[in-house]
Amino acid sequence: MDMVEFRQVSKQFGDTVVLRDFTFSVAAGEKVAILGPSGSGKSTVLRIIMALENIDGGSVLLDGETLWDPAARGRRKHDRAHIRHMRAKVGMVFQQFNLFPHMTAIQNVAAAPRHVLGSSQAAALAQAAELLNQVGLSDKADNYPSTLSGGQRQRVAIARALALDPKIMLFDEATSALDPELVSEVLDVMRNLARERSLTMLVVTHQIGVARAIADRICFMDQGAVVEQGPPDAFFGSPQNERTRAFLSAVQLT
Repeated sequence: MDMVEFRQVSKQFGDTVVLRDFTFSVAAGEKVAILGPSGSGKSTVLRIIMALENIDGGSVLLDGETLWDPAARGRRKHDRAHIRHMRAKVGMVFQQFNLFPHMTAIQNVAAAPRHVLGSSQAAALAQAAELLNQVGLSDKADNYPSTLSGGQRQRVAIARALALDPKIMLFDEATSALDPELVSEVLDVMRNLARERSLTMLVVTHQIGVARAIADRICFMDQGAVVEQGPPDAFFGSPQNERTRAFLSAVQLT
């Protein structure tokens, strides 16, 4: 069963076409990394799944349910209750952490269960403590984000995204804002998630090491379309598309 399905999706911002006739699917439990140059549409794919952006044409399904279908009667994009229902299936980790600065680590993680699910404070804090333990930050539960390193803040953000027990986890350049020596601690958490949970994961990155470590399948996007995809060994070892080869050569030199 496909957990994520894009059917001939079009999306543009003003006169700029970001996705064109975009057809793409991710199986339940599959881990997919999306590579591509800036402006290729890869982050827009994640924002559409998270219901932060709608679409202009085609349809998008999550877990067998329609998320976006502009042609459908009632135009799903105006149904706030439906959007809340669909967002509950998805956790997203952003490049810049997006933690609440006035809350401690454990309060950041507990906030969504408290306000979205209506969990009691005790239950939400107990779950948050367990999630912080899973990402190796039990000793930082009472720290504010300003006192944490970038890697620690991103691990808190991952714990927060897991707090609603999503079926799909999205990572949008989750390690790109980190100093190189901090990438490994976040990558270890992502690798453990990929190995230990049945989550469907989509990882947008330009870091080849991250893609290799996490993904079952690598997709390369350019100009709003997937132009090449395959398992990591084949994709990196013998890319078939000239545009893919040029991109990988450029990334490996940076």
